[in-house]
Amino acid sequence: MSLQNKYDFKVIFSVKNANPNGDPLNGNRPRQDFEGYGEVSDVAIKRKIRNRLQDMGESIFIQSSDRSADGFTNLKDRLESVPELKKILGDKKKADVNAFARLACENWLDVRAFGQVFAFSGTQVSVGVRGPVSVQLAESIDPVEISSMQITKSVNSVPGDGKGSDTMGTKHFVTQGLYVFNGSINPQLAEKTGFTDEDAEKILDTLKSLFENDASSARPEGSMAVEKVYWWKHPSKAGAYPSAKVHRSVSLAKKAEVDIPHSIEDYDITVMDLEGLPVQEFDGM
Repeated sequence: MSLQNKYDFKVIFSVKNANPNGDPLNGNRPRQDFEGYGEVSDVAIKRKIRNRLQDMGESIFIQSSDRSADGFTNLKDRLESVPELKKILGDKKKADVNAFARLACENWLDVRAFGQVFAFSGTQVSVGVRGPVSVQLAESIDPVEISSMQITKSVNSVPGDGKGSDTMGTKHFVTQGLYVFNGSINPQLAEKTGFTDEDAEKILDTLKSLFENDASSARPEGSMAVEKVYWWKHPSKAGAYPSAKVHRSVSLAKKAEVDIPHSIEDYDITVMDLEGLPVQEFDGM
């Protein structure tokens, strides 16, 4: 059975000496807005959710090339690995787009959660699926300081390289920051994709452990951590309150005696009580 209740959630995570989301158009520096607040795109967050779902054994359509669990290196091959979908994809007369969308949602959790556009050259099918799970851009509570470090490598890339053995490069990272992002799960859209309460619980589990198995040279192990997850289950499909009001019911403010915050303990967190809508609070894993 699809969702009978609307959900909202808020996630607070910390960054220390890491690049949470580099901007390829700005030398891969951590993203910032014009006022100096740090940003992490919703696309990057959904990538991490997909990775965690994949770690949990779920079937995922949009897999990173270096994390492919089924051996496919492109989306079309992955799609055509399902015989029923391959048959519809090759129907040049009248493809059943509704059956296509239903089968895709049944096969891949990220499709029924986030939706997907299926459009491939050389085929007659173009299908758009709207998913019930929406995730907002993550923003830092305060402006973040970005540091840059010059790095070298002590080996030539190719034989006979006349440039010498040391090649200069630059790493950029946020020295310290506390970020927040919000999200919602829409039961009306869940009806169309078959997204269930069980699926919602899986999303909650990924949020609590969002940065596990996500280490890289830009994000060393332990440099990014989920601090708090707030989870609201509304009493109906329509929701007891608008999502914006629910998200704003949790606020963070730097403590008066703190000059430069270094952790979540340097902030006061206020959770406003919403009548008829209790909140579940979780610590990150």
